[in-house]
Amino acid sequence: MPGPVDSGEFLVLRAYASDRQCEFLDAIQEAGSFIAAARLLGVNESVVRKSMHRLRREAARRGYSPDHDMTHPVPDGYKVKGVSTLYDQSSGQARMQWVKSDLDRERQLELMREAIEGLCSEITPAEPVSPPADADRRLCNLFVVTDYHMGMLAWRKEGGADWDLKIAERTLIGCFRKLVDGAPKAKTAIVTQLGDFLHTDGLIPATPTSGHILDADGRFEKIVDVAVRALRAVVDMALETHESVVVVLAEGNHDIASSVWLRCMFGALYENEPRVHIDRSALPYYAHRHGSVMLAFHHGHLKKMDRLAGVFAAQFAEMWGQTKFRYGHVGHEHHKHVLAEREDAGMTVEMHRTLAARDAHSSRHGYFAERKIKCITYHEDHGEVAANYVTPEMMDAA
Repeated sequence: MPGPVDSGEFLVLRAYASDRQCEFLDAIQEAGSFIAAARLLGVNESVVRKSMHRLRREAARRGYSPDHDMTHPVPDGYKVKGVSTLYDQSSGQARMQWVKSDLDRERQLELMREAIEGLCSEITPAEPVSPPADADRRLCNLFVVTDYHMGMLAWRKEGGADWDLKIAERTLIGCFRKLVDGAPKAKTAIVTQLGDFLHTDGLIPATPTSGHILDADGRFEKIVDVAVRALRAVVDMALETHESVVVVLAEGNHDIASSVWLRCMFGALYENEPRVHIDRSALPYYAHRHGSVMLAFHHGHLKKMDRLAGVFAAQFAEMWGQTKFRYGHVGHEHHKHVLAEREDAGMTVEMHRTLAARDAHSSRHGYFAERKIKCITYHEDHGEVAANYVTPEMMDAA
């Protein structure tokens, strides 16, 4: 392992160091060795040594490792994909070097979070509204929206129905209104958007991980505007008819980054409304308790249905132990499927349908599913007690 930091390396490493690592760097510069720095800070030498090792490893990932002739760092938000160095055969000195870089997805997401937090500080929070008077405190209505693909463009001659931003906004608000009006008068509502609410995740109409080209309706800024407006209308409808509203804005495989700013934005928007709780979990697994009922949510892109019980039992062990009825909810595949797992697994997992029309990809691959949105009612002592569906065709029916 490399020894103490020299003065030239010290200045460069600070650019990649955490606050604590900067303290270690300063102590090393002052004391002259890892042992003396550790004594100065009152920590074990191994703590300082391991921290400096992690710092040098992070710097190398960004292109700086002078012990290996890597002295050309890449910008923040990028990582080094590879380095090729041409050495002089006689002297052994580096003559030429090629540095290949790529986007650092994790760091890009971190930078996006920082930017979003700044933007959210400028949002004017919604004013609190009065709660309904006659809600049943024992009941919880779960409203499930999944794979809505706001911003997708579909053609009825390919998939059987047209789909664009105007149709998507009108359909979501109209169907949700009908669903809310038909739901029991419960004290609690959980508005669960199970991921892939946006069809695209940025300025380029492509899936964020695989880069598959997508059919998109309009510029990304326009898609964001409609998505926020429609989701806010949905939350406000739930707030009108329930005493407390929990909002889950899950990560999907189409909107990995967009789910981040949606959670931050809605957290800022409703920060003055004590009756609204926005789930800000950074992990793509979400869970809420209603009496003896555990409700768990995941988009379905990272774990299969038959593996979710184990994930939630481990991730939310305390809640799991305090509940009798446990229900997992996923989307991702756009059709209904209920998996009643083994009794000793302890959770029933349901895959939900989407309201969205089929796009070209779904149509060409022969994927079919009914278009529905669902409300499930849970009793705090008896688990699931009712369910209600709304289809796009019902939206305009008398």
